[in-house]
Amino acid sequence: MKPEVEMLYGSRYRLKSRIAIGGMGEVWQAHDEIILRDVAIKILKPEYMGDPGFLERFRTEARHAARVEHEGIANVFDYGEDGGSAYLVMELVPGDSLAKILERDKTLAAEKVLDIMAQTARALHEAHEAGMVHRDVKPGNLLITPDGRVKITDFGIARVADQVSLTATGQVMGTVQYLSPEQATGKPATPATDIYSLGIVAYEALRGSRPFSGETQMAIAMAQINDAPPALPETIDESVRELVLSCLAKKPAGRPSTALALAEAAEELMVNRPKRSTATRLITTAVPQVTESTTLIETTDTAETPKPIIWPWLATIGALVLTTVIVLIAIFSGGQTPTPSPSPTTPSASPTETETPTPSPSPTDPNQVVVLSSDIFGVNIDDAAGYLESLDLVVIRSEGLEVANDDSRLLTVYDASPLGQMATGTTVTLTFYIPFANVEPTPDETTQE
Repeated sequence: MKPEVEMLYGSRYRLKSRIAIGGMGEVWQAHDEIILRDVAIKILKPEYMGDPGFLERFRTEARHAARVEHEGIANVFDYGEDGGSAYLVMELVPGDSLAKILERDKTLAAEKVLDIMAQTARALHEAHEAGMVHRDVKPGNLLITPDGRVKITDFGIARVADQVSLTATGQVMGTVQYLSPEQATGKPATPATDIYSLGIVAYEALRGSRPFSGETQMAIAMAQINDAPPALPETIDESVRELVLSCLAKKPAGRPSTALALAEAAEELMVNRPKRSTATRLITTAVPQVTESTTLIETTDTAETPKPIIWPWLATIGALVLTTVIVLIAIFSGGQTPTPSPSPTTPSASPTETETPTPSPSPTDPNQVVVLSSDIFGVNIDDAAGYLESLDLVVIRSEGLEVANDDSRLLTVYDASPLGQMATGTTVTLTFYIPFANVEPTPDETTQE
C-alpha cells in the first residue's frame, strides 16, 4: 500500500505531508490522533517486508533505539506494521538536515564544524554505550535545529539494514560516500565505524566536497579502502585538520579511541565552546531527512598504516585537578563528599509548551522499561496485563467501547497510557473492548396484559 495523504497507520497516525524519500522508505509528517501531537513516521518499502528474519530484527532494533535517551538522538516513540509495511514513529522538530545546509552554504566555518562534530560524537557515544552502532552517519541523518543543536536520526533502520541477508558474498549495504573501509571490505561495523563516517561529514563541511569520489559506487568504495584523502585547505587551523584526518585513518585503531574522546578533542579546539547540559532532554523533536539511498556494493580488502591522533592533554590535567579538590573537600568535611548544586538550564520548547528538564535515564538502567503500542494493542486484556506486570508495571483495567459478543476485538486492548520508556512501578491504564451490556427492562417498560 503506497503511503498517501490522510492515510491512517496503526489506527492512530494520520499522514499529513511527505518529508523525504530514501532507499529504505518514505518519511512523513503525521498526527497522532490518540495523544494529539505531530510526529515523524518512516514507512518501509514493501520489498523489505518479505524477510521474516529482517522484520524480527527490525522489531528488536526499534526497542533498542527507544532505550537510547539523549538530547542529540531523535527519540523513537513506536513501531508497528500496517498496510503491508512496517513503520517507525519518531520525534518531529523544526530544522534542516546538514545535507540541506551544505547544499545551500557549501562549506561551514571550522568553529561550527567542531560544534557539530562534538555534539554528534557525544550522542554516538551514548548509543555505543548502549550497544548500538549507527552504521550510516551522513549529513542527511544529522538534523540541525534553529538554535544549532544536532539530532541524529535513523538508528534502528541503519543497524538492521547492515544485517539484511545477502545472496552474494563480499557485499554490504551502506551509503558508499560515507562508508568506512571495514564496512567496504565486509567486516563487522564497530563504534570506530561511526567515527570514520563522522570524519567524512566534517571533511565535507570544511572543504565543500567529499574526500573520495568516482564514476561508480565501486570506484568510490575502492577509494575509501586504498586512497589517502586530499589535504584540507591550509586556511583551516592545523589542529582542526589533524583531528578530522585522524578520524579517516584506514584502520580503526588509528582513529580516536571512542566517540567521547573525539567529542572532547573537538570541544578543546573550539574558541567559543557552548555550554550545554547533557543531563536534560529537549522538548523539541526532530524531522528525519532521507537524502541519500543505501547502496549494495561488492568489496575487497586492503589496509593502510593508521595515522596517530593528538589527544587533548589539557582535559586530562583538568580532570585530575578537579578530582583532587573533591577528595580534599571530602576529607575536611568529615568524609562527606559534597553534592554539587545543579546548574540552571533552559530547555528548548515550542511557543506553546514549556517543560521542566529532567535527568535522562541510563539506556542500561534496569529500572527502566520500554512499552510500545505494538506490544499490547490487539492483545487480550489478560495477556496484555500479564505482560506489563512481568515488567514490574502496575496495571489498571479500563472498560472502553462496547462491541458485539462475536466481534473479534472483544476483550482486546486498543489504548494504553503511558507508552514508551518508563520507570518500573509506573501505573499503566489499559483500555479494552467490552461486550454490549444486557439491559433488563424496567417495570414501566414491562408489557401489561
